[in-house]
Amino acid sequence: MSPEQGTNPTLYKVQVLDRALAILDALARLRENASLAEIAAEVKLHKSSVHRLLMSLVKHRLVDRDSQSGRFSLGLRLFDLGTKAIARFNIRDRARPHLERLMYNSHETVHLCVLDNGEALYVDKIEPDRAVRLSSTIGHRNGAHCTSTGKVMLAWLAESEVDAILQQHGMQRCTAKTLITPGELKAELKMIRERGYAIDDEEHEEGVRCVAAAVRDHSGRQIAAMSISAPSFRLPLEKIPMAAELVVETAQALSEECGYRPQEHSMEAAEGLQFGVRA
Repeated sequence: MSPEQGTNPTLYKVQVLDRALAILDALARLRENASLAEIAAEVKLHKSSVHRLLMSLVKHRLVDRDSQSGRFSLGLRLFDLGTKAIARFNIRDRARPHLERLMYNSHETVHLCVLDNGEALYVDKIEPDRAVRLSSTIGHRNGAHCTSTGKVMLAWLAESEVDAILQQHGMQRCTAKTLITPGELKAELKMIRERGYAIDDEEHEEGVRCVAAAVRDHSGRQIAAMSISAPSFRLPLEKIPMAAELVVETAQALSEECGYRPQEHSMEAAEGLQFGVRA
């Protein structure tokens, strides 16, 4: 047994696995084909150790090596594995424990929605045991322009996508507070990007307020939104920041479970916080 292996072969095998995974993470961060020296510097290991691990990863097609430049990139087998994992991924099942916790902490109705054909589609709902309940139902659709979940999912779309959705569905007035012009909505979307959450201030239904935050996947793409909904008398405007903190925290936890890493996307978000650019 080599000095590097020490006296515990099991511990050594775990360490090798940790280092191999660190190399894959480094290649994902570096994005473009990377040299051995660049990868070694990224994972803070000696080049000889990194080279041995890279050759094993190449053998298993988890890493590709360019025959001419000798540089390394992530292998297509990772794509195969990722495709299978995504096929088995069910956002509703993943979100359920987070929704339960959000309902428990807020004592209000919580929803999980996805943007489907330009509309907010309700895929899950949990209600507290309270006398006054909301009329929303799983499987129901609402206009994205007048709901907190819809607006937060529109906020980081390209402007052309938002325009196409508005052209397809229009901006039906539901209450006296509904936003009914593209200019009003786009100003609201800008505010949502700046504060990180959306508010439905009795825009879809009189007497009901909602606060929503986006759920993102490993690429930073929005895949869903979750919200807290309550009668206006239980969610006055002064309590919106507290509700927003709860829903943003929960949405971030679910996003991280879906593979989202905020630190990896912070630079992109800083560069993309102008309308018409995806975060």
